[in-house]
Amino acid sequence: MTDGDGTDPEALEVWIDQQLCTGDGLCVQYAPEIFEFDVDGLAYVKDADGQLKQSDGARVDVPATFRLDVLDSAKDCPGNCIHVARAADGVAVAGPDA
Repeated sequence: MTDGDGTDPEALEVWIDQQLCTGDGLCVQYAPEIFEFDVDGLAYVKDADGQLKQSDGARVDVPATFRLDVLDSAKDCPGNCIHVARAADGVAVAGPDA
């Protein structure tokens, strides 16, 4: 469903605070399309092309098919480092700021 301007009001974006990441890997297990480990043993988000976003606070859009997996990742993350927010207004919906 979209708003009158063509945007999805439920669209989400996600990012990881690497300073808090424990490298536990639940996020990679839950949503390997969105999260991936790098050589440093920490998880990062990746864009639709599969490219890791390694800059601090880099955000990626969450495809609708992976929203529940990403929300579960944020909820179950032992490092409490996964942030999920509504793309439209930046309001936190899961993670440490929610």
